[in-house]
Amino acid sequence: MLKILFLCTGNSCRSQMAEGWTRHLKSREIEAYSAGTAPGGVDPLAIKAMREAGVDISGHKSKSVDDLPPDVQFDYVITLCGSARENCPFFPGAARKIHAGFEDPPLLARDATDEEEALKHYRRIRDEIRDFVADLPPSTVRAE
Repeated sequence: MLKILFLCTGNSCRSQMAEGWTRHLKSREIEAYSAGTAPGGVDPLAIKAMREAGVDISGHKSKSVDDLPPDVQFDYVITLCGSARENCPFFPGAARKIHAGFEDPPLLARDATDEEEALKHYRRIRDEIRDFVADLPPSTVRAE
């Protein structure tokens, strides 16, 4: 089974969505993990947007790379934001690094006047991540 780590800065939204979608859509092929370079808690609106799509990530925890099991050898490390791409730590073994950047829903929603307006951004990114995950494993994606 492939082991994929989704890496973002806060491990609060995009990487949590990617892990959730992968577990939901690809659990027979891929063992999914997520982490952040500076974790900050799972975003409640990410949980809500994913729940609307039938994926429950409410039990997920925001974690750093140091919190990952030390014995896991990742096949792929997929960075989901520019900061994580630039600050991606070294992973021993044969892990291929791939960047799949997605816009940051909290940043997009910062000027929203209410939760419904904010959720529009989360839903769009959620669906973009779903489409990306549906095409995994990334055998046709060029590693960095």
